[in-house]
Amino acid sequence: AMRAALVGYSSSEEEEEEGGGGSRGSRRLPVPESVLAMFEEERDEKRDDSALHGGRVRCFPHERGSWATHVYLPYQAQEEFLELLELLVSHARTYVPSVTAMEEFHVSLSQSVVLRYHWINPFMQSLKERLASFHRFFCVADQVKVYTNQNKTRTFVGLEVSTGHFQLLEMVSEVDKVMEEYDLPVFYKDPSFHISMAWCVGDLRGSLEGQCLQELQDIVDTFEDSARILRVQWEQIRCKSGNKFFCFPLR
Repeated sequence: AMRAALVGYSSSEEEEEEGGGGSRGSRRLPVPESVLAMFEEERDEKRDDSALHGGRVRCFPHERGSWATHVYLPYQAQEEFLELLELLVSHARTYVPSVTAMEEFHVSLSQSVVLRYHWINPFMQSLKERLASFHRFFCVADQVKVYTNQNKTRTFVGLEVSTGHFQLLEMVSEVDKVMEEYDLPVFYKDPSFHISMAWCVGDLRGSLEGQCLQELQDIVDTFEDSARILRVQWEQIRCKSGNKFFCFPLR
């Protein structure tokens, strides 16, 4: 059976902000960016407001020098996709007024895991080697589905992949091997690959499934450009670790 609790988002996945700290004293030595970033994450942790980061919540305790890390396929939203998103969100709000549109779109190839700082470079090198042989490919993501994160504190409306599932499983298999090298959690068994479109606080599956879900599917099915905009060509795999991005182009 497909598991619906597939979204492991982390609150520390924020880009580096301006205004790093300086050391006190008469001599000011430059602080390495990597060190600044660690403290930046610590500061972010103290204001862990889910509204600031697309509804993601940390599923693990924060430790100094630990970097929330996530492997995914980035989706660059076109104007027509955002029009469809607006239609879906406005309709979902008639059932759950707190539904909020996502600002960034992707298909996950891993859970959100914790990397120690000194693991980052060798981890990325392993990913690069494992993913080097993959070619660009197409997916169709056109089936509306409702998900929760693992601890059911957030609900998501997503577009599930209906074609391209096999290629995604092959990629996950390679990413999982890298995770196992570092004793990190592998991806979910029987995953439902999807692009999350919107989110809300709490477990609201009861309100968003059934009648609402069918009406959202009807909106997708009748949207003029849906056949074109929901057929996605993937050109790169991306890994975000803390505030750093690593890109792995597909052949």
